[in-house]
Amino acid sequence: MGFEGDEELATQNEVPRKSIFRYNSPLVQVSLIGLVCFCCPGMFNALSGMGGGGQVDTTASDNSLTALYTTFAVFGILGGGIYNILGPRLTLLSACSTYVLYAGSFLYYNHHKNQVFAIVAGAILGVGAGLLWAGQGAIMTSYPPPNRKGTYISLFWSIFNMGGVIGGLIPFILNYHRTQAVSVNDATYIAFMCFMTVGALLSLAILSPSKVVRDDGTRCTNIKYSNVSTEMIEIVKLFGNWKMLLIVPAAWSSNFFYTYQFNNVNGVLFNLRTRGLNNVVYWGAQMVGSIGIGHLMDFSFKSRRTRGFLGIAVVAILGTAIWGGGLANQLKYNRDDSKTIEKLDFKTSGDEFAGPFVLYFGYGLLDAMFQSLVYWIIGALANDSETLSRYVGFYKGVQSAGAAVAWQVDNHKVSFLSQLIVNWSLTTVSYPLLVVLVLFAIKDENKSEEGDTRETLPQSNKTAFIH
Repeated sequence: MGFEGDEELATQNEVPRKSIFRYNSPLVQVSLIGLVCFCCPGMFNALSGMGGGGQVDTTASDNSLTALYTTFAVFGILGGGIYNILGPRLTLLSACSTYVLYAGSFLYYNHHKNQVFAIVAGAILGVGAGLLWAGQGAIMTSYPPPNRKGTYISLFWSIFNMGGVIGGLIPFILNYHRTQAVSVNDATYIAFMCFMTVGALLSLAILSPSKVVRDDGTRCTNIKYSNVSTEMIEIVKLFGNWKMLLIVPAAWSSNFFYTYQFNNVNGVLFNLRTRGLNNVVYWGAQMVGSIGIGHLMDFSFKSRRTRGFLGIAVVAILGTAIWGGGLANQLKYNRDDSKTIEKLDFKTSGDEFAGPFVLYFGYGLLDAMFQSLVYWIIGALANDSETLSRYVGFYKGVQSAGAAVAWQVDNHKVSFLSQLIVNWSLTTVSYPLLVVLVLFAIKDENKSEEGDTRETLPQSNKTAFIH
């Protein structure tokens, strides 16, 4: 009786909790960028994960990946600024197109054995990958609510790595009966190109940060555009930012181990069809690892800082165990044995296959947990898309510089054991530095985060997003 005004006011103030599946929600947008990465980097991971890009001679793959990660190092750092200027659709569409070109270069190499095209395509892909991952990182870390970033990171990582799983099935199925083959067939590369083309088209569905609204009515940013001078100044500042400097060892190591794992474990120990199966398992393990660490980082303790410390401890202990297993496996063979060693097959090798197979699963599990942990820490340093796109761009740039070095280390025939020791050492050094970062840079109060420019919608507009 006489409470109509109060009911109307309550309706206006109601938080639109039922609208998580609307097009402009963080859930839908993070899922969409996950699907884009499913089709493009996911398929690229499956291609490179076979060792040598599916070729028996790893030279072309090593050189193309060196070119890729060299340009990636530059455009990873610049990518955040470019993303802030161009917006997601133009940035991501142009970036995804470069993945199609790269897969096509190996189709060409299958017939002509000329690595020049693969190297040039790799360099072009490095530019595209720098733009894609800077944009992806900004979306994944800035769109979710601050207390659910781990969950959204694991959601993205699971969708993205499903691409590696499906991509691993492609060479496994298409080359299943080619037990003596040394290089994958044309259909494998064509299938990768088709998926990558779909990913490029899906990128057009990504909304700009200013149009994405969280369930509590806050926007992901209140800045609608940037400019070249602003972005250049902000990017230069990153090199003197103590928080970014503490991330450098983790960033450098986080793709450095791919060369060793793909070429010198999967590529050396297993035959062609089993390498495809291992790819499925490796990227499937990434899904398991990302879900596990994501839940831990969001729900284990009330204190965000405590969750950070726990996550670092869990990954450090698991990493030590897995690299220890890798050392035990590596002591059984060396580079000189790589051309004469009997290749393991999942159907015929019996117990000899089990140990290396489980180890390869562990490598995939650790990769996802390590990188998801670092992304969670970066996401806890800020909330707005502009700041986080720069942070993630810096992370990806340093990561790619490390990867470029790693592919050339392998190309110069450095011993397998030396590569393993360097990989283990790099990841181990990063853990105490991440502890320092969590201790001094991550607060338990969201309002203390740097760059928290979230804009709350006017109350009269909140109900417009329930559709």
